[in-house]
Amino acid sequence: MTFTDVRRPVLAGIDAVHPVPAATAWAADEAQRRHLPLRLVHAVPPVPGGGLLHNDPARHRASTQRGDRALDDAVAFVRARHPQLDLSFLLADDYPAWALCEQARYAALVVLGSRHLHRAEEILSSGSVAVPVSAQAPCPVVVVAGPEHAEQQPPSLVVGIDGSPGCQSAVDYAFEAAALRGAALRAIWVWRPPLFGSLDEAGALQECHRRLAEATAGRHESQPDVDVTHEVLRGHPVEELATAAEHALAVVVGRRGSEGFSGMRLGSVPHGLLQRARCPVVTVPPTYRGAH
Repeated sequence: MTFTDVRRPVLAGIDAVHPVPAATAWAADEAQRRHLPLRLVHAVPPVPGGGLLHNDPARHRASTQRGDRALDDAVAFVRARHPQLDLSFLLADDYPAWALCEQARYAALVVLGSRHLHRAEEILSSGSVAVPVSAQAPCPVVVVAGPEHAEQQPPSLVVGIDGSPGCQSAVDYAFEAAALRGAALRAIWVWRPPLFGSLDEAGALQECHRRLAEATAGRHESQPDVDVTHEVLRGHPVEELATAAEHALAVVVGRRGSEGFSGMRLGSVPHGLLQRARCPVVTVPPTYRGAH
């Protein structure tokens, strides 16, 4: 089944071994908020070492049954949370990242749970999902580690801006998401002072403020109710954005283009935020131009 002739769904990856109910809840809530279908996907991966589970019937059957149970549990959870939601599910025989990237071709958004893998594991492990899907999916990807931070009032989102072409897509998504939630938006540029040499710091910060305002200009015509603040911070982008977003609904960043290995394609800032941030991390591809 493809989704070329219907509304593109929110796609939720379901992990049978390390389930993250908060991610399923986030995906269901987002589908309800956007009036979109929700599609739950679980993939049965090959056996570690390269052999296919099909060649080991007992292991394949056990893994498939475990996946079926995980999907059944997720379906029941979503039905209890949003009974009227348009819901479908898929059990695929493939590496999870590959299956999700394939399904992402027809999705509006992908939502994953964080497995809290170390940086090297996220890059090298065959079970890694967050980095390769965030790096390769043609739609925004949300990685959720825990329940949404909805207690802070007023609610806010953070968008990281660095002047690159990719950050414009992140700004588009951030305004859209803030409007849907009735949330404020903190647009943040993190400036890293040079380690060596002299610099007109006041002039550099003024230029950052100018480029930050330029990056968000014109969005109020389509999202007039979003309250935007502009902040220039000094330090490391990952650390400063993670700290600024500690109580945010999400932190939104753009990714690089489509070339290179997954980690390089993703970029160091979104890669670092997947390890460091406590709130959901949204990585937006440079081709994103809004839900409509």
